[in-house]
Amino acid sequence: MNHVDARLAALRGRLREWGADLRPLALEIDRDPEAVRRHFDLPAVRHLATMGIPAAYGHEPEKIDGHRFYGDSALERAVVMEELACADVGTLVAAPGPLLAGVAVGLFADEAQKHWFYGRMLSEPLWTCFALTEPDGGSDAAALRTTLTPTPGGALLSGEKRYVGNASRAQLGVVFARSRPGPLGITAVLVDTADTGFRAEPLDMIGLRGARISSIVMDRVPVPEERFLGRHLPATRRGVWAFVQTFNLLRPGVAAISVGIARAALEYVTAHRGTLRAAERERLDDLRRRVDAARLLVHHAAAAVDARGTDGHLASAAKLRTAALAEDTTLAACSFFGPGARLDHPLLDKLTRDARAMEFLEGTAHMQRLNLFQGLLGGKIDRAAPPLATR
Repeated sequence: MNHVDARLAALRGRLREWGADLRPLALEIDRDPEAVRRHFDLPAVRHLATMGIPAAYGHEPEKIDGHRFYGDSALERAVVMEELACADVGTLVAAPGPLLAGVAVGLFADEAQKHWFYGRMLSEPLWTCFALTEPDGGSDAAALRTTLTPTPGGALLSGEKRYVGNASRAQLGVVFARSRPGPLGITAVLVDTADTGFRAEPLDMIGLRGARISSIVMDRVPVPEERFLGRHLPATRRGVWAFVQTFNLLRPGVAAISVGIARAALEYVTAHRGTLRAAERERLDDLRRRVDAARLLVHHAAAAVDARGTDGHLASAAKLRTAALAEDTTLAACSFFGPGARLDHPLLDKLTRDARAMEFLEGTAHMQRLNLFQGLLGGKIDRAAPPLATR
């Protein structure tokens, strides 16, 4: 086992210990996503609250087997996401932390912005949001309608966003808007949601209820000039480039969540079904093999984006494969308990609802196929690459 494998194995082992505290919360947080506020003291929630903040900004996570884990690599995040999603995906997505917004800040904020953002995150548990998707145009940059109207010393932010995780309880956000026509007219700004004119409300959800997927209305929210992300960078690296890179780095983690949900369903069958017939054991073993194969794909995709952030095509393949796997596996798990499974087993019903939601989280299957096709067409996916050994 090499050094990287040993570090991640230590992390995985500790996460499984922490996950034991999360699974009992699953139905509680599914009923009331705000219940997570009562569990900020749990080690897993504390870890998520600061995951991704670099050491240079004062982040000192507790050591695990002599190692500190900052959550600043896609591979490390994939391990965290799988293990905590297997414990309870609802608590995972409900927990405060930098996550998507934090990755964006790390990629293209200047030093003053990083100190402001990371300093706020380290001072107390805070939620963040990453607001790109809009009601009519989705995440299509060409259709972006949210505007930044220049004012002395800054701009006024106006528009609507939809399907934004944790926006209704976020204190900080990264919001994409248009300052002028064309793709180079798109930029991102840091927003304090307590500012005048910012309003977010949670949407009714069937799955992943802990994520508090929300709609946002912004009416002339004041944004000072120092909150314009990437102001020190050329326009080509501030707008579309910024959110594509952010999604590339986070997509393996989203795929890993699906792997965790699938694992949780299989563990539920093992724990609650009792003695299995030979055909049932064979079917369960086949599902386990599919989960193991999907994990290898996720890790390979994470290693690719860690090596080069523009190589997100394999991550699209992982997200596409694992979202389908989560849905297939949870439905298959129900079949081990008969026609009334989802009524008799509320936790299994929740897993099935959460699994279906993964199709829509961070891009549907159609979007991932288009991204994957572009990678294949451009020769950016190396079919001959050796598999990653890390488990």
